[in-house]
Amino acid sequence: MPEYMILRNLATPRTASGFERFGPAATVAAPTPPEPRVETRDLSLRDALNATRESDVAAVAMPMPIRLVRPLESAVGAAAPGDAWGIAAVKADTSPMTGDGVVVAVLDTGIDKAHPAFAGVTIVENDFSGSGNGDRQGHGSHCAGTIFGRDVDGRRIGIARGVKKALIGKVLGDDGSGSSDMIFRGIQWALDEGAHVISMSLGFDFPGMVRQMEQAGLPTEPAVSRALEAYRSNLRFFDALMQMVRARAAFLDTAVVVAATGNESERRGARPYTIAASLPAASEGIVSVAALGQGQGGTLDIAPFSNTMAQVAAPGVDILSVRVGGGLRALSGTSMACPHVAGVAALWWQALRSSGALRASAGLVISNILAHARTDGLAPGLDTEDYGAGIVTAPQ
Repeated sequence: MPEYMILRNLATPRTASGFERFGPAATVAAPTPPEPRVETRDLSLRDALNATRESDVAAVAMPMPIRLVRPLESAVGAAAPGDAWGIAAVKADTSPMTGDGVVVAVLDTGIDKAHPAFAGVTIVENDFSGSGNGDRQGHGSHCAGTIFGRDVDGRRIGIARGVKKALIGKVLGDDGSGSSDMIFRGIQWALDEGAHVISMSLGFDFPGMVRQMEQAGLPTEPAVSRALEAYRSNLRFFDALMQMVRARAAFLDTAVVVAATGNESERRGARPYTIAASLPAASEGIVSVAALGQGQGGTLDIAPFSNTMAQVAAPGVDILSVRVGGGLRALSGTSMACPHVAGVAALWWQALRSSGALRASAGLVISNILAHARTDGLAPGLDTEDYGAGIVTAPQ
């Protein structure tokens, strides 16, 4: 039987029996924050359809393959002098905030927690991939370094250097691949552990799922149809989960979830084209991030690989950050842009908490990220669907 993911809300009020409904014990249940729980079970199609009718079930979906948003090696490398250029581009260098007191979760390939960039950070690891904690791929460590990495050899790489606790969910194996149930369980874990920001530089692998089913002997047409249905059900699963995340804000702190749009566009080829943001960035309630590079005359231009339909944009070309095993490396991709926004989100959490004017919340953080994004440094002639509200900007 195929495997299905089931999203339950454990806070759903219990249905009263016929006797309770009219007796003295009948009371109106007090509102409670949603408690999302993701489980995987082997079910027949009929049992999966029946599960959708259960009162505490919010969504049911088949797991899909996922993969990291694979970065491009930078031609600049780590030899260029100075701090990572994205620090100044998002104005983190002039922000009085550091991210102190904010818990950040990175759902990726793990982390090289022995790297000097993570000295002094309490790192909590959880492996959902089955390949063991630690980062043998390098992608997750590079992203984490951009969010909260400390200076390395006098060079600044981290946006929110005051973050003292990080949750590292390994949802991609050492080869950079995984399954969507790993993401959903990782998000649930991060929420349970008190994350204020969740960063995901990964995407759903629709073509990979089609290939898997074709290799298993299924003709192309039904393979595409089944993959499309799985993608659609995973989108609904994500939307249902994010609805619970937003609803939790009325009761307790919840997380700002940030995701990379993807690197599938080709804007400078012989036949240029663009690709829209894929899951999870395409899901409602997730802050989707496009990548910017340094253009002519000191402006910022959309990276040629960056997908469209982003809410905000951030530096994503020639980004200096952690190299597994020590030292630094420069990479390019929307994977590198996403952690800039996650780091800025941590700064906004701290800024709103310290202002004393309003109760800080994930919704308020997102509102400030969008409201303070700027377009003054962008190259002329860009489409808004490429950069959304503009360049993400740290609180000043």
